[in-house]
Amino acid sequence: MKALKPLVISGKEVLPLVEGGKGIAVSNGESSGAWAAAGGVGTFSGVNADSFDEQGNLLVQTYHGRTRRERHEELIRYGILGGIAQARIAHEASNGQGRIHMNVLWEMGGAESILHGVLEGAKGLIHGVTCGAGMPYRVAEIAVRHGVQYYPIVSSARAFRALWLRAYSKWPEHLGGVVYEDPWLAGGHNGLSNSEDPEKPEDPYPRLVALRSMMSGFGLDHVPIIMAGGVWWLSEWEHYLDNPEIGPIAFQFGTRPLLTQESPISGAWKRRLLTLKPGDVYLNRFSPTGFYSSAVRNPFLEELRQRSERQVVYADAPVGDHTAEFLVGPRGRPVYLTPHDRERAEGWVAAGFDTALRTPDTTLVFVTPEKSREILKDQVDCMGCLSACMFSNWAQNEEGTTGRKADPRSFCIQKTLQNISHSEDCENELMFAGHNAYRFGQDPYYANGFVPTVKQLVERIQTGF
Repeated sequence: MKALKPLVISGKEVLPLVEGGKGIAVSNGESSGAWAAAGGVGTFSGVNADSFDEQGNLLVQTYHGRTRRERHEELIRYGILGGIAQARIAHEASNGQGRIHMNVLWEMGGAESILHGVLEGAKGLIHGVTCGAGMPYRVAEIAVRHGVQYYPIVSSARAFRALWLRAYSKWPEHLGGVVYEDPWLAGGHNGLSNSEDPEKPEDPYPRLVALRSMMSGFGLDHVPIIMAGGVWWLSEWEHYLDNPEIGPIAFQFGTRPLLTQESPISGAWKRRLLTLKPGDVYLNRFSPTGFYSSAVRNPFLEELRQRSERQVVYADAPVGDHTAEFLVGPRGRPVYLTPHDRERAEGWVAAGFDTALRTPDTTLVFVTPEKSREILKDQVDCMGCLSACMFSNWAQNEEGTTGRKADPRSFCIQKTLQNISHSEDCENELMFAGHNAYRFGQDPYYANGFVPTVKQLVERIQTGF
């Protein structure tokens, strides 16, 4: 394989190998610091990052505010404390090598406040900000204010064009790189547009060529593209190296760093990764963000899929084919279904799914009473972890609401990601992963359950495998 050529990223020459940021304590200071110490770019997550008390004990994120707005302010304070703590850990672990970046989601609750707070409180410890999940127009302005580089995450040339023309053209000297995240292969939330088919993956090469062409038109030939999503063996991407159609390029690894000694995920999660088969990670649209996301097929995800399948359209009065009366709720209020759907609904009720919940789309979903109580509690306990949440109808606007009915087909993403990050349960919680995660079980490097250190993994990647 061609030798990797160092790139200048965030002001320092480093290996063109970037650790992908993974939210809520999955990419932390220890893992990102170790990646930087190995000569690359380590990325810790600024999404609900862990913080600690004076004795070094983990601070459990509990919320005491009586209102969603009060709990949202608590969440921001936790976010700032955690981001600063992880930046300090990463800085110490890096031994002055590589670079340290912070990853944030633009659609997370309080994103701007958290960014300002962490960059101010960890001044000089963070060299770049990676930001996606939405259109982060203001991230450039924030990065410039705090003297760091910014790295937008996009999934198309068109998305970068919109960002550049509206905002980034004002601060070109602080644009450290553009992360192209393949929307069909990356783990976590994916940037599929309405014009793209989730069932028809596109080759990333022409999409990167289009992005480079767009960037060149803006005078950005020297700015690296960071390829993210689906990268496993570099030997499979060798034709991207020293390629004038692609230009300077680095590679981001999100899934492979999960299985390292420094990775903070549980032993159960690591063992589960070694058992995955092709197709065990799939795109779904259950996330309360409204984005597609890639996660491991497990009982948690299957319950959501089955919940949505127990769904019928209703009308408040007889209309068209909706002539069959069906009683909903403890007061037995009538709605009208088609005769076929009433038959289906009666079957679900007989099977124990006897609680019908209304959705924003004039449908009913049928769940057990226990699941109904869990959904309602999670909605009531909302702390505003997103800028707008389909599940709870929270929005960080003056009204504090999206203006739509809360959607029982989704889930509290803060709750499940905190749970999987801080327990051994990876079956009954949301487990994000890239689509190549099944390769842990096929790659001879991980034979007999071998779990490398970050340093060993980076050395292995440089061989092309």
